[in-house]
Amino acid sequence: MHFWDFFSLIIENLNRRKGRVALTAIGVVIGTAAVVLLVSLATGLQKSATSNLWGINDLTRIEVYPNWGSGPMMMVNGVAESPSNIKMLTSAALTEIAAIDGVDKVIPRDYLNGSAMVKLGKLESWGNIMGVETASLEDLRYLVNEGTLELRRGTVIVGSWIPKNFYNPNMRPGEEPPEPPQMMDQRIKLVLSKWTEDGQEVKKTVTLQVAGTLQEMRNEADGTMYVSMTDLEAWNQWFNNGKRVNRNKDGYQNVIVQAVSPDVTVDVTNHINDLGFMAYSPQSTVEGINSFFVVLQIIFGGIGAIALLVAAIGIANTMTMAILERTREIGLMKAIGATNKDVLTIFLGEAAGIGFLGGLGGMLLGWGGSKVLNIVAMQFMAGQAEQGIVSNGISTVTPTWLLLFAIIFATLVGFLSGLYPALRAATLEPVMALKYE
Repeated sequence: MHFWDFFSLIIENLNRRKGRVALTAIGVVIGTAAVVLLVSLATGLQKSATSNLWGINDLTRIEVYPNWGSGPMMMVNGVAESPSNIKMLTSAALTEIAAIDGVDKVIPRDYLNGSAMVKLGKLESWGNIMGVETASLEDLRYLVNEGTLELRRGTVIVGSWIPKNFYNPNMRPGEEPPEPPQMMDQRIKLVLSKWTEDGQEVKKTVTLQVAGTLQEMRNEADGTMYVSMTDLEAWNQWFNNGKRVNRNKDGYQNVIVQAVSPDVTVDVTNHINDLGFMAYSPQSTVEGINSFFVVLQIIFGGIGAIALLVAAIGIANTMTMAILERTREIGLMKAIGATNKDVLTIFLGEAAGIGFLGGLGGMLLGWGGSKVLNIVAMQFMAGQAEQGIVSNGISTVTPTWLLLFAIIFATLVGFLSGLYPALRAATLEPVMALKYE
């Protein structure tokens, strides 16, 4: 027999017992729908968790800090010495880190070692001031809003929140707060202040040209003003009464390491930690969350698979009853030339067909249920938003692979469930089958 002969015969046999096939398939529908809905829920929770991680927008980024060591201070010849396991981010350390496989860029950063006030006309503001030893903030994967990301002496690139921090120190009671100023191409004053040993405040004013503004990044860049490392070192030298920082001894306060791809980020992070420094990457957090939700998907899928197991027993029972009812038919098929393989193929095809129909129905039911659950969740989140609680509203996510997997898996369950009854049918003796009442 040809394939289409088998196919048409299987369809005809299933069509003869519509009621029984439908009742058997309902069990597969319920099991498949449970698998699709529960795995979609776990996938939606995973997406919701990762999308709500504040500031994780570059999975190749690794933040490295000095290791200040542990243990008490030691007294040697009357002199206090720090723990011996201190690891500073010196110039030699940067060279060592850059030599690690998978490292793309090593970008030192440093902070202002004193207080500063930002002035623009009559308005004042504040923000973190950071020096970066790179020609452009593009190396940090930052996005420009206006202007440029190139860092030069005497210029500053401001984060998206800095304009919103401006206020009028002489504002009168009842007066409206000022609108955030347009900072692009403006010349701002940075007022540095320190205190002398005799309690006198000393100020120094520097003028900076705003060369660019950043798009909102949802991380520390939003509240930071970036300047060249040369400018920052000069200001810190003024704060330290003329003492220059020795990078070969004191090192940098922070280094950003860019990996070549997210796939190697965790390995590079672990390697840096093995060198004795303190390294952290958002990719480690994301991988930990993903691992948890993969386990959750397996658990949810297993719960749904229990319903499919019950449905599999139903398919096996249906096919066993079909053999008893069609014993004489099987004997007649063998008497006119059907082989054991032909009979086995027909009954396995019928069992797989029941699984396919149930899988198709369950896939549609599970997909529709996930959409309904999303609508209910959106309405709930809308009510929460009115109370000031903000969420992204993600409830369930049904990937295409899950829909295809559900149909294929249900068909396979039907196929395996019909294996024993089909083998019994294929091994019947034609004479005994024709005499069966």
